[in-house]
Amino acid sequence: MEMTVSQNLGTVPVTVLEVEGSLDGSNYTGLIAKANDLLQEGSRDLLLDLGKLRFLSSAGISALHRVALLYTGKRMEEMEEGWAEYHAMQRDLHNGLQKHVKLLNPNVEVKKVLDMTGLSAYFEVYTDIHSALASFH
Repeated sequence: MEMTVSQNLGTVPVTVLEVEGSLDGSNYTGLIAKANDLLQEGSRDLLLDLGKLRFLSSAGISALHRVALLYTGKRMEEMEEGWAEYHAMQRDLHNGLQKHVKLLNPNVEVKKVLDMTGLSAYFEVYTDIHSALASFH
């Protein structure tokens, strides 16, 4: 997995993190760590560009959920592990859409995984960057 960061100004400053390749058990912690670093550097709104993501595993789903938790103010050491995390994720799905983390351009296969896991109801998903950037307040 490769990641590229850019800063964009919509209504508010938005950090765009482009994820390329596969997001799976071999690298999912890298996404969480990068998102945490960006948050510590002052990022408050994050757009995850998944346009070049070819594969999303269950570990990748976990990473997306953890990134969302970070941007709601939860510390990494407070996050659940293993099956407890999946149960926590299912509870979180009922809390509505994320305000500070949104997704851009998932391909058909990745979108299918997001739909199957319910994460497409947890994250706002956009197909064009201008609309995505404008959605942050």
